[in-house]
Amino acid sequence: MASRFWARYRHSPVFTEWLDRVAYFTKAACAIYLVRENLIEFTVCVGPSMMPTFNPRGDIALLEHVTVWSGRVAVGDVVLARSAQNPRHMVCKRVLGLEGDTVFVPSSLGSKLGMGRTVTVPRGHVWLQGDNFHNSTDSRHYGPVPCALLRGRVFLKVWPIWEAGWVESKLPPWQEEERARQQRRQQQQEERERAEQQRRQQGPAR
Repeated sequence: MASRFWARYRHSPVFTEWLDRVAYFTKAACAIYLVRENLIEFTVCVGPSMMPTFNPRGDIALLEHVTVWSGRVAVGDVVLARSAQNPRHMVCKRVLGLEGDTVFVPSSLGSKLGMGRTVTVPRGHVWLQGDNFHNSTDSRHYGPVPCALLRGRVFLKVWPIWEAGWVESKLPPWQEEERARQQRRQQQQEERERAEQQRRQQGPAR
């Protein structure tokens, strides 16, 4: 029966037009899926954890995937990731440390440097925190996050329109100060090692 139906209607203009439309929408759906999964998509950042970068009522932003699958995520980037506590949920956080980095975690915003703890990010992981230090569930609670859970980098806020603009890649002031302190400490260590090496090359004083 199917063969008789095909023989009867395959040359029908209506049937041909219907097939063309199905093919067009199928191609369009495949193209949209490929773009959404591999290049760019819209996302909604909801909740208080990323204030003041995003509003708690929910802002619409653009998310790109190239940075994640090419391994170019940088410290300071805002990313979307699957929750380490519930993989069915997505979270929007800022990257404060990559693998091998030492991240300073103060006990509170009012703490002075050195009054918290430091964490070394293990291989294949990142350290994520919300911009709203006092109201964010992040790596301080569940630890470093596997890079495989990262979905993409949030780079442009598009709604509300009066707040539209690029999402800046930056660190909170207390983290900037700690990174600067670590860099100074590393430079001092390198200077001591160079001085010690020069002293050994010169030999004992006569």
